[in-house]
Amino acid sequence: MRILLKLVIDCDADAAWRAVHSPRAVAELYGPLLGLDPLIPSGLPTAWSPGDDVPVQLWALGGIPAGRQLIHVSERFVDEPAGRVRVFRDSGIPLTGPLSSLDVWDHQMAISPAPGDPTKTLWRDRLVIGGATAPALWPVLWATWQWRGARIRALAPTWAHDLPDGAEPAAAESPAHAEPAD
Repeated sequence: MRILLKLVIDCDADAAWRAVHSPRAVAELYGPLLGLDPLIPSGLPTAWSPGDDVPVQLWALGGIPAGRQLIHVSERFVDEPAGRVRVFRDSGIPLTGPLSSLDVWDHQMAISPAPGDPTKTLWRDRLVIGGATAPALWPVLWATWQWRGARIRALAPTWAHDLPDGAEPAAAESPAHAEPAD
C-alpha cells in the first residue's frame, strides 16, 4: 500500500536536500504529534548519512510511547529530462509498537528543482507499507502524511540559509546503477 505526496515548496532544492538529512528538521515535521529520541549512546547524528542505522524511540503527543523504529538511510541520484533528482530513502522498519505489525516500510523523498522555478523545490514523498495490518494502519498513516505535507510547506522557507564562505551546495553524485524516481 502506498501513501504519496507531491508538493512544490518555498525553498531551493539544496535547502530541501539539507533538511531531509537533518534529524532536527525531520523531528520538526512531525511535531507536536510525534517526537523521537535516539536509542544509542552517541545520540542522533547532526546529519543522516548513507548507511546509517539508527534505532529511535517514538513518542506520540509529547509523551505517550509509540514504539521503536530503526531508521536505515540510503540515497540515490537520478537524471531525468527535467534535471537531477536526489532521492533520500529510509528503509528501516518499526521494531515495537503498533507499526511493528508491518513487514514493509519504505519511505522515499525525491527532491528536485521545481519546473520553471529553480528557487522552489518539487518534493515527492512516497511511503510504501505492507503486511496483514497495512489496510488498518493506512488511514492513520495517510492522515499523518497529510499533517507532514502541511508541515513541510510551512517549514520549507526556514530551511533556506546562506552557506558559509567557500562552502558548496550539497553534492549530487550519480552512481552508475541509478534507477528512475517515481
